[in-house]
Amino acid sequence: MKVVVAHNRYREAQPSGENTMVDLEIAQLTGAGVEVLPFLRSSDEIPAMPKSAKVLLPISPIYAPQAQQDLSRLIETERPDVLHLHNPYPLLSPWVVRTAHRHGVPVVQTVHNYRQVCSSGLYFRDGHICHDCRGRALGVPAIVHRCYRGSRAQSALMATTLAIHRPTWRSVDRFIALTSAVADHLREYGIPDDRIVVKPNAIPDPGEPAPLGDGFLFFGRLSPEKGLDLLLQAWRQHPEGSLGPLRIAGDGELRPLAEAAARERTDVEYLGPLDRAGVWAAVRAAAVVVAVPTWHDVLPTVVIEALAAGRPVLGTALGGVPYLIGMDHPPTAAGWVVPAEATALAAALPTARAAAPALAPLARARYLATFRPEVVTGQLLDTYRSLAG
Repeated sequence: MKVVVAHNRYREAQPSGENTMVDLEIAQLTGAGVEVLPFLRSSDEIPAMPKSAKVLLPISPIYAPQAQQDLSRLIETERPDVLHLHNPYPLLSPWVVRTAHRHGVPVVQTVHNYRQVCSSGLYFRDGHICHDCRGRALGVPAIVHRCYRGSRAQSALMATTLAIHRPTWRSVDRFIALTSAVADHLREYGIPDDRIVVKPNAIPDPGEPAPLGDGFLFFGRLSPEKGLDLLLQAWRQHPEGSLGPLRIAGDGELRPLAEAAARERTDVEYLGPLDRAGVWAAVRAAAVVVAVPTWHDVLPTVVIEALAAGRPVLGTALGGVPYLIGMDHPPTAAGWVVPAEATALAAALPTARAAAPALAPLARARYLATFRPEVVTGQLLDTYRSLAG
């Protein structure tokens, strides 16, 4: 089977989980015997482009002529069975869906964000969840609030792109929703159930879990929407030392908040930014991983990493977190979810600490059944075959 994997890579200066997952998926498909034809562009290419190409950049989200020509040549030469699209912006444009269909090639798209509707792709603005552009022919609120890159002009272009390409998106043969929450988003957009497949990302198996450590771990990007401030508010509602240690790992604009909390309390430790080995060591040292986004985080990878290591997760009931933990079947759920509110989170912390040993086996079982590469790649191959046949 031949599959074109199309993706506009995000800038390397801004670490992207989506870039990482696309690379992993290509490796997993190749390992399964698929002939992958990468059709990749990178936003890092933009500064080096000739002036003639830069002139066309403002319209490239709507129609990127060079990408369509290159894709047509690739399809005519290789005759792929399927095109699998990830991020099309800005150098590919959703027009690649039309180009593939013109050549008779079915299209699968993995939905990594909410950009069919929301110009920023986040459903999050000015520190709160925002659905103002839902149901609108043109996302005027996105323009008013400069939701795309803080620019009214660029927001107007993205809102126009989304309006123009509504028929394009609705022509995609199969959407891969990373969680059930993304599937709900697609249904609200008008995509029928028979064109939606719920298939999460996979991560490599780190091996059999180490015995549970103690306390809680929060790791990832230290930005407001990830909920560090919410966690610290909840933590301060308990006497110092009563919950074991809280370790915080990562970097970002809220780093001073983490450093201040570590100075304030002896049961808070800021580990700083960690490499992958450091992250796994921190996970092994904990009993519970905390993932408390205050927005509809599509698929926080920290949850899957925690489950792979046999650590239950305490999370907020937003975005992909409930699906990842397995809350659709509470008796076997690998953690707990609460509203994104400090009092509710504070009440859940001692419960999570006490019940962690009982839920640790469920966490590992959830990973093995749902997020192992062999399982996830098999789902993806089934999706391809259903179209290529």
